[in-house]
Amino acid sequence: MQKTRPTITITYAQSLDGSIARQRGEPLLLSCHDSLVMTHRLRAQHDAILIGAGTLLADDPQLTVRHVEGENPRPVVLDSRLRCPADARLLASRPIIATTLTAAADRAAALTAAGATVVRFAADDAGRVALRPLLAWLSAQNIATLMIEGGARTISSFLAAHLVDRAIITIAPSFVGGLNVIENMPHTPRLVNVACRSCGNDIIIEGDVVFG
Repeated sequence: MQKTRPTITITYAQSLDGSIARQRGEPLLLSCHDSLVMTHRLRAQHDAILIGAGTLLADDPQLTVRHVEGENPRPVVLDSRLRCPADARLLASRPIIATTLTAAADRAAALTAAGATVVRFAADDAGRVALRPLLAWLSAQNIATLMIEGGARTISSFLAAHLVDRAIITIAPSFVGGLNVIENMPHTPRLVNVACRSCGNDIIIEGDVVFG
């Protein structure tokens, strides 16, 4: 673990052709039940779990470990414009919502009243939450391990910034022809120390991520 940030694992399910959804904003169940249990077990091994606002709006996830025994990770949402609805199921878990300095104060107040911890950070060149200050803040909150579960834009942004240590990818035996998980990657990260195994009908590939 680097002292300035948590150890970061990305995990997601994709089809044989690399799709994670038919189109952006449309949820698609790809993995089998055994893989779902594996994902929940993986959640229980992390201090926090991070998603983007798009995944929150599309899936309204709970991000719990309800299929296994263990502690629920602390939810973290990247939400630069505070689009999180005040009735999102995730608010029951008292998530951290990371937003920008210019996000609306009334939206922040409503989400705080609903149970969230809203934390503001500087924006990057694209107007989104700058990742390194967020990770330094999470590390200061004693979050040593962080699992990133989506969506495509969030996963791509962490890879593009060289902020991923490990990847665990579920490959479902289907073709979708939809949204690819990687967007505009300026380089070619790869996996080393690779392990491959079956999980129900799916294949799990995992390894350490290296850049360069």
